[in-house]
Amino acid sequence: MGKTPIANRVRVLRAEHGDISQSELAERIGVTRQTVAAIEKGKYAPSLEAAFRIAAVFGVPLESVFQYQPDQDAVYLKRQKATRGEAVKTGA
Repeated sequence: MGKTPIANRVRVLRAEHGDISQSELAERIGVTRQTVAAIEKGKYAPSLEAAFRIAAVFGVPLESVFQYQPDQDAVYLKRQKATRGEAVKTGA
């Protein structure tokens, strides 16, 4: 499993909010501790529902926790490359 194109500040926010443990955060949002660890490492992108729950636990907007990085998204980059290739072919 590779990294997701979604960066996050979960570990930082846990530290800023009294060193909430991964287990405590997991319990509060309804997932396992292993899921929280995978989210923090960027190996797993949470569901939209879990992402909103994480933001709610810390009392911050969703975009303060998660940031989409299109330059790290292989699917997005592949589609962009294909689109540019089609534009060049059409314009010729």
